[in-house]
Amino acid sequence: MQVGIGFWASKTLLSAVEMELFTELAQHPEDGPTLRRRLGLHPRSAHDFLDALVAMGFLARHDGIYSNTSETDLFLDKRKPSYVGGVLEMANARLYGFWGNLTEGLRTGRPQNEARSGDTPLFEALYANPRRLRGFLAAMTGLSHPANREIATRFPWHQHTTFADLGTAQGDLPVQIALANPQLTGVGFDLPEVAPIFEDYVQHNGVDGRVQFVGGDFFADDLPQVDVVTLGHILHDWDLDTKRALIGKTYDALPDGGALIVYDAIIDDDRSQNAFGLLQSLNMLIETPGGFDYTAADCIGWMHDAGFKSAWVEHLVGPESMVIGTK
Repeated sequence: MQVGIGFWASKTLLSAVEMELFTELAQHPEDGPTLRRRLGLHPRSAHDFLDALVAMGFLARHDGIYSNTSETDLFLDKRKPSYVGGVLEMANARLYGFWGNLTEGLRTGRPQNEARSGDTPLFEALYANPRRLRGFLAAMTGLSHPANREIATRFPWHQHTTFADLGTAQGDLPVQIALANPQLTGVGFDLPEVAPIFEDYVQHNGVDGRVQFVGGDFFADDLPQVDVVTLGHILHDWDLDTKRALIGKTYDALPDGGALIVYDAIIDDDRSQNAFGLLQSLNMLIETPGGFDYTAADCIGWMHDAGFKSAWVEHLVGPESMVIGTK
């Protein structure tokens, strides 16, 4: 029952994020009537809505005064750099409706997003609108930041001097690597429209002297010549042949002794534990013509087939793991 009607809780949280409830309460706790007026809630709904968030652990309430919990204050206040609500905003605006067509996707194997109705595909629409693109890339940072920090300290970066992050988005992975490893210089590689967003983020974090943006298409253009290539939340977007081609292209671009780091919500080899990774793979069904998530054994096999001499998996944080291949 909890899972079957889980959309009750999901949509309650997503609506709270949409109305910026947690950002409002991060400024100061407030009573129910004040919150109702500020958020524009109807008197019939306000009490149940706020107390449901208390019962679910997203708000605290003392003597009729509502406040954020430590977690919602950290992760759902839009004014904080730790904000991860951008992903939830996208889930609310897009994915919540699209997942209503999951049964059709399971039966047809076809995407159930904008492509279903003939609208402009997601990435085309995003890259054509600078404001939406900036919000989307910030959301990707929120999703990836914990894993990025782990990669920046867990990989043996002292053995290398240069790196490139393909599909870099806002550039959080290059930033975290550069902050933790002052001897390195790096490249963020993405479509040219991303450049100003990447450059603002890199400058804000004080590593603009060591991290630069290179615009291009990693399928059509030459890859940067570096010691280490990273692919974060990229490989799962594509079908098997494209996955293999991209891994092969990075192998060809790397020098002997170079390394490829792939990270995603990698599914456990038994395909029975990492529920998030498996559900993420269903989300790739909703969003892409051929994308899917994969196990560590799958990825290691693709790396070996491409020519990497060794490959292994390391858990990062939560559902995320990285597979490392060395040439």
